[in-house]
Order: sequence, then structure tokens, then C-alpha cells
Amino acid sequence: MTNVEGAFDVVTGAYGYSGAAIAARLLAVGRRVRTLTGHPDRAPAGTVIETYPLDFTDPAGLADSMRGAHTLFNTYWVRFAHGTINHDLAVANSRVLFRAAARAGVHRVVHVSITHASPDSPYSYFRGKALAEQALAEIDVPYAIARPAILFGQGGVLINNIAYLLRHLPIFAIGGDGSYRVRGIHIRDLAELCVTLGTHHDIVTVDAVGPDRPTFRDIVRTIRTAVGSRSLLMPVPAGLLTGTARLLGWALHDTLLTSDEYHAMVDGLADSDAPTTGRIHFSDWIAKHGAELGLHYANELDRHYTTRCGDAIA
Repeated sequence: MTNVEGAFDVVTGAYGYSGAAIAARLLAVGRRVRTLTGHPDRAPAGTVIETYPLDFTDPAGLADSMRGAHTLFNTYWVRFAHGTINHDLAVANSRVLFRAAARAGVHRVVHVSITHASPDSPYSYFRGKALAEQALAEIDVPYAIARPAILFGQGGVLINNIAYLLRHLPIFAIGGDGSYRVRGIHIRDLAELCVTLGTHHDIVTVDAVGPDRPTFRDIVRTIRTAVGSRSLLMPVPAGLLTGTARLLGWALHDTLLTSDEYHAMVDGLADSDAPTTGRIHFSDWIAKHGAELGLHYANELDRHYTTRCGDAIA
């Protein structure tokens, strides 16, 4: 990826989370950035990022908005089904996007997927991610796939909302014994990896994972210490955990945790034995930012399901 006069890169969801980090990294290394987004209203005043609609019903318009781009960095996905939006639709939308990129003459695609993506997975998120990877492989454009498990870092939802619950609840429920491991990566490390993959020419799939593999229980303990919580950590059966999550979600007008998300984590799908691609340690980051975590609840529905397209989440 060289700095050619007039050349630019495209990032889906540059006003979201992972897309914003990738866009910031591209700008930091001197690249011109254009975003395709379902939330053009989120463009900050004075931004240098060019904003175009992420409209899957207009493939020709998508191709026009990417024509002349070097690399498409794709973070588009949906976390869970809501209304008419589900993982099957996300796969179909991804196929439209990739084919539009090929028609536009994009030189490379860097796609953010998920660890253990598999077309045979019992979990629709992981199965859908695998089908999106297959759709990418069909377009005859060189590509790289980065597979993170869980992201952490400024602006993230999961860690913030665990901190929020620990600040407000006397008891924090943990499914089972909490011994299932989580191989998270800091959002800045993911962005660095993706931008680096954009400079390559080979077809490659790599797990995007940090240096730590804490158990989920240890993650909650680390956050509890960092925010000064006295919440009691209580192991509960899976059914009680997911039922409690539904009740809390109803109270917060959000979806805290789906049954599939919990069982996938217990099955080890948030873990990886791959070599480390990130440098930032989870415990170090939590210790540094504990005072600001969980002060406000981060609502997933408000962030990603307020428009027809939804915005990119990874």
C-alpha cells in the first residue's frame, strides 16, 4: 500500500468502534480515508474522512463510492438478530459489498471476522462469519482476514458494561465456574494489524489476539478491583445467567448477553492458541483506565440498530 497521488482507502463504519480505530491508524500513516456508513450523521465536524452511505440496496452506488480505492477495510457485521436484521442478512449484505468492491477495482480487502469462524458452527454468529469469509474468497481480489475474539479499549461496550454492572449491582452472576478463557485484543492493536495486512499482497487469515488468556472470572475480578466494586461474584447455572441477562436487558432497553454468546464462550470460541499479534496487556489497560470504566452504560441497540443499515461491529 503506497501513497499514490489521489489514492485512498475505504473503511466501513469509520464512526463506529473498530472502524474508527482503523481509520485513525490509516490517517496517522498518511492515508486518505473514505467511509461507508449507515450513520452519516455521526461524522464529527471538521473530519477529513469522506462520508458515503453504506446502502446495500444500491450495489452500483457502493461500487462508485469505492472506485479508485486501494484497500477496503471491512468491519461491517451485526452482533445479534434484531427486527428484520439477522446474520443471514449480514452475510448477504457482505456479499453485495465484496462484489461491489471487485467491480470498483479495489486492489485489496482486509476483513474483520471472528476466531473459530466455521460454516459448521452451531452458533449463527460464527457460522455467518465463515460464510462471509467464503463470499470474500469468491471475488478474485487479494484479501486478508483478521479474526479477533473480543475487543477491549477506549469506547468498547463489553468491558465498560461489565464495569457498569459491577458498580451498580451487589451481586454479579458468572455462568458456571468462569474458567473459560478469553483471548482479547486491544482495539489499537487490531487497527495496527489490519493496516499492516493492507500493505501485504498475499491471501492470509490470522487470529487477532493479545498477549493474555485470562479466564472470564479473572477478567471480572480485575475489573472489580479497578473500579473499586464490592459486588459479590456468584457462580450460577447457564439458564439462570441468560435469564438474568434478559431481565437486565429489558430494564436497560438493550441486549446484554445472548444464549449463543455465553455458550460459545464456554465452548472456548473466545480463546485461541495462535501467536500473539497484539502488545497491550488487558490487566495493564484495566488498571490504567478503571476509574473511567462503567460510569455510563453503553447501549448496543442505540449504537447499531437505530438505522436501516446498521453500522459495523466486529
